Amino acid sequence: MTIDRPWRYEPGTGHTEGEDLTGFAVEATDGVVGHVDRQADSLGMRHLIVDTGVWVFGKSVLIPAGVVTGIDTRERRITLACSKEEVKAAPLFRTDRETLDPEYLAKVDAYYRRLSQSGE
Repeated sequence: MTIDRPWRYEPGTGHTEGEDLTGFAVEATDGVVGHVDRQADSLGMRHLIVDTGVWVFGKSVLIPAGVVTGIDTRERRITLACSKEEVKAAPLFRTDRETLDPEYLAKVDAYYRRLSQSGE
C-alpha cells in the first residue's frame, strides 16, 4: 500500500466528484469493516466516516480518501488499501469536531502514512 496523498482520492479509484457515498459498504483487504455514515468532500481534507456497527463495538472511524482503492457504484461498495486490524488500530474517532482539529488530523495522516511505509 502506498499512500502519498491521504486526503485525496487517487485517480483510478472510481471516485466521481459530487457522488454521495452514504450507505456504501466498506471493505478492507480482509473483509467488511462497516458502511459509510457520512463523507467530507472539502478540498484538501476528503474523508469518510465509517460506522463499524458491532465489529468495533459500534464505533465510527475516519478513513482518509487516499486509503480508498476502489469505488463500485453498482455494488455500492468501497474497498480500502488496509486490513480490518489496521482500521481498528487507527486513531480513535469520537466527535465531528475532530474533523476540524489539526492535531487529530495530523495523527490520522501520520498513522496511514506509516502504514504505507511499513507495507513496502
